[in-house]
Amino acid sequence: MVHKHILLFTYPAQGTINPSIQFAKQLIKLGVKVTIITSLSAHRRMPKTTTTPPGLNFVSFSDGYDDGLKPGDDYQQFLSGLKNQGAETLTQLITSSAEQGNPVTGVVYTMLQIWAAKVAQSFHIPSTLLWTQPAALFRIYFHYFNDYGDSIKNIFNDPSSLSVELPLLPRLTSRDLPSILLPADSDLINRLLLTFKEQIHTLEAEAKPKILVNSFDALEPEALRAIDRLKLIAIGPLVPSAFLDGKDPSDTCFGADLFRKSRDYVEWLDLNPESSVVYVSFGTMAVISKKQREEVAWGLLECHRPFLWVMRATKNGEKEEDELSRREELEQLGMIVPWCSQLEVLSHPSLGCFVTHCGWNSSLEGLISGVPMVGFPQFVDQPTNAKLIEDVFKTGVRVIANEDGIVEGEEIKRCIEVIMGGGEKGQEMYKMAKKWRELAKEAAKEGGSLDMNLRAFVDEV
Repeated sequence: MVHKHILLFTYPAQGTINPSIQFAKQLIKLGVKVTIITSLSAHRRMPKTTTTPPGLNFVSFSDGYDDGLKPGDDYQQFLSGLKNQGAETLTQLITSSAEQGNPVTGVVYTMLQIWAAKVAQSFHIPSTLLWTQPAALFRIYFHYFNDYGDSIKNIFNDPSSLSVELPLLPRLTSRDLPSILLPADSDLINRLLLTFKEQIHTLEAEAKPKILVNSFDALEPEALRAIDRLKLIAIGPLVPSAFLDGKDPSDTCFGADLFRKSRDYVEWLDLNPESSVVYVSFGTMAVISKKQREEVAWGLLECHRPFLWVMRATKNGEKEEDELSRREELEQLGMIVPWCSQLEVLSHPSLGCFVTHCGWNSSLEGLISGVPMVGFPQFVDQPTNAKLIEDVFKTGVRVIANEDGIVEGEEIKRCIEVIMGGGEKGQEMYKMAKKWRELAKEAAKEGGSLDMNLRAFVDEV
């Protein structure tokens, strides 16, 4: 009997790696052997103290950026190295696995890795895209390259075109669309758009194309509906078991055990009343200007609520909070940390509000934790995610920037108070947040949408 063996090629960014690892763990539960392939830089960021589940292997390769992509690096050159070395590694693994009597039965790849599908095709191995953004985003890109491109472009070019209606999606304005679609004189943006276009057309050319989506049926029932011949399958939420179904308490944030000694923030959270703390995090990639940080600080101080603010070190190793003009006041009211286990924080009973950049992982984590959100999007998919949070999932409110693109402290305070101020709108958000938390747990149960959809996918591999 040939056991099923899937090669999972993941883009080397934390927002892609985390759901990919959770996806692999779900496959392993169903008896599938999984090999995760990623670049050396990504593999180095995975703490070696983490216990690897039986059946899961990691293979890394050098893409020429072994210390990771840095500001100012040539992104097109990075993508080229990732493609060339990744394709070579994938080819070698498929060949060696067959020679060892453990043939590869399927290839799963994340966004921007179309070449992985072509390598699989050359070996007559089925391939599947793992989409780590919401189904709504996939549909927007699909419609942009199929029949609705001009309608979307008109939003930016024609002042009278205030919004666009796409099939099975909410009405979208220019501020709701992924930033990659905004007019820009940029070779990189044009290259990325061409890559997305090629991705969709490659899928359309396949015999039975499927897209696995990090979402769940109850969350996006309309957006997940089939697009012509493309089948979108929800196999999420892809988050650790300890924070979802509780079946595996040891399955927490990947690599969190490296930071077990830095748990002062948990003790601090324990000291605060239920639903009283504002949690602020802008993810691992967004660079927030000094002026914007000052406005965030002002808004938090004016709210007079305890807060936990994740503020990464700058590229020079300096701490961003050292530059804040009201640092002493901030430290008296809240806590600033360079890192935390986000799901551990969001699931803490003291959490009352999540100020987030609206990356999809963070958005899902807020939803499955039942915490209302202040959407503070930066780029790519985040504006659309913020739209979903505010107008579709109805679990948050979105900030409005001024003419200079800065979100002022007064606006930040307003949004936090809408949620935590005790008003009817905020109470409804808490109610909806709890609803999504329960529906996410239902999806993760045995016989739930995650379980059933994943089993059907594995049966067809």
